Amino acid sequence: MRIRGLAALGLAGLLGGCAGAPPPAPAPPRTATPGPGAPGNVAAPPVAMPKEPEHPPLLAVAYEPKGRRDPFASLAASEGAKGFTVASVKLVGIVEGRQGRLALVEAPDGLGYILRSGDLIGDGRVVEIGRDNLTFAVSLRPGMPTTRLVLRLRTE
Repeated sequence: MRIRGLAALGLAGLLGGCAGAPPPAPAPPRTATPGPGAPGNVAAPPVAMPKEPEHPPLLAVAYEPKGRRDPFASLAASEGAKGFTVASVKLVGIVEGRQGRLALVEAPDGLGYILRSGDLIGDGRVVEIGRDNLTFAVSLRPGMPTTRLVLRLRTE
């Protein structure tokens, strides 16, 4: 009985001592890195360095227009004000590709243009490219209703 009493007393003292004591402080962060054999240490992957180019760098090329129109300027803005109209172009061909049909037209000055559905040219917008025709929506003046103009491919 005396052993039981001592065990109960020791257990009560142990529990009583834990209740009033502050919790232990967290361990300080490790500042030194463990060695390569330490558990949990994973080696970082090697850093890939960029490869040297196999060919010499390209030289800069300057574009000289020499009287030609800017190929990136809209045809409606550059030619429309000068009288370039849909009625003055000639449908030369229609090509079918992966992205749909393309129309090949020739302007009065002899320059050729490749048009897709939705492109602007002169005073009109390409509405539809058929198997043998090209349909434009043409507006005589801004804000006015549009009319349809169909150019047919010559089969001569």
